[in-house]
Amino acid sequence: MSDVLAYAIAALLLIQALLRAPSAVRGRVRKRSLWGAFAALAAAWLTRTSLAHDVLGSFGIVDLAYLVKHVLAITGICVLLRYVTAVYSTAEPSESISRTVQISGIVHRVATRASLGTIAVMVSVFFFALDEVVADVLYFTGRYAGEPGLAVYMGLFYLYMATAAAVCAVQWGGAVRRIPQRAVRIGMVMMAGAMVLAVLYALLRTAYVLLITFTPVSDRFSLAQEAVTDTLLYATFLLWGLGALAPALRAARQRVRALGDLLAIHPLWRDLAMSAPHRIRQNPRTLLHGVPGMAHVNTLHDVCSYYDETPDARVQRFVTEIRDVMLELSRHAPPALAELALAERNGPGAAAGEALWIRAAQAAYQTQPASPHASLPFSAGTTLAAEVPHFRAVTEAYRKLTAEHGWQVLQAATTSADQLTQVKP
Repeated sequence: MSDVLAYAIAALLLIQALLRAPSAVRGRVRKRSLWGAFAALAAAWLTRTSLAHDVLGSFGIVDLAYLVKHVLAITGICVLLRYVTAVYSTAEPSESISRTVQISGIVHRVATRASLGTIAVMVSVFFFALDEVVADVLYFTGRYAGEPGLAVYMGLFYLYMATAAAVCAVQWGGAVRRIPQRAVRIGMVMMAGAMVLAVLYALLRTAYVLLITFTPVSDRFSLAQEAVTDTLLYATFLLWGLGALAPALRAARQRVRALGDLLAIHPLWRDLAMSAPHRIRQNPRTLLHGVPGMAHVNTLHDVCSYYDETPDARVQRFVTEIRDVMLELSRHAPPALAELALAERNGPGAAAGEALWIRAAQAAYQTQPASPHASLPFSAGTTLAAEVPHFRAVTEAYRKLTAEHGWQVLQAATTSADQLTQVKP
């Protein structure tokens, strides 16, 4: 049963690591740290299994699996602690959170050195001070009961764990009231609660280790203690893992939605970028564009480009660049072009009318002289939330049109402008 729970918790942590893998690949320090914490703690849980004990036991070092598990756990806790404290230590201090910021800054600076020191002492104690192993005892603490080295080894581990868990509990608990999203707020409450359980676990285990160092205990008491503390440990990681899923899933949903928006507006962005590449920060990819299937590959490259930090930032860039190029085109478009395009397509404000204007303005950009004054004849709103659905609709209409449609409307607008010029006295 313990192996099943260990595998389940490791799988839960690995899911978290996979959800954060894109951020880790891009090399962003904070998010890479969070990914590393989940990966290290998942590996620590895997070393609790019978399979890991058998594999590590084949190296000929007694109880090596326990040492590896504890080192991985401290590494994961350290990286998690640095991530959590980094978020607060770089925040703008205010009267309500200045003390939290100060504590976070101190903990952030000493966390790595403390973990390295803890690991160094534990490794030394493991190899040089834990000698009298009782091989037929199932649990690590019972195998070295009565040895002073056990109190040093496990005492350091539990002290580090309790301190880190307390800091995380304070940080996450204090952040709950500032989170507007209900699901994320519930997740943070679960994570803070998990850290409280972790502190309780560390305190109970420390008391037990000190007890068996100075006096023998019955097998019944030892088994009861292991059952209680293991239950606390399982509850800690299950609660923390499930709580951490809330912000991860929310971020995943945002990423999927942003990728959908990018794919939807990419055809319009690509064509406009090709029309005025000097207004684009990263030009669309055209590698082997004539080869069948490469158009889709190039689209995926544009949509998943590492140029932007996140897909949301990429959506913002696409929308901004679409507007910039449209403004550039408008310098060459005849004044009557917008009115004529709207009249051709479903009335004022219709996305189809704007799409037709874009086609015609692209044609004008190639043939008409530039005007020093220009303005966009269309408005998609003042926020990204309003612009994205608007440009999705425009793109859908744009794909149904051809360059020929644009030339026809441009010719009509030019003819109308010439006629007006001739009529004037």
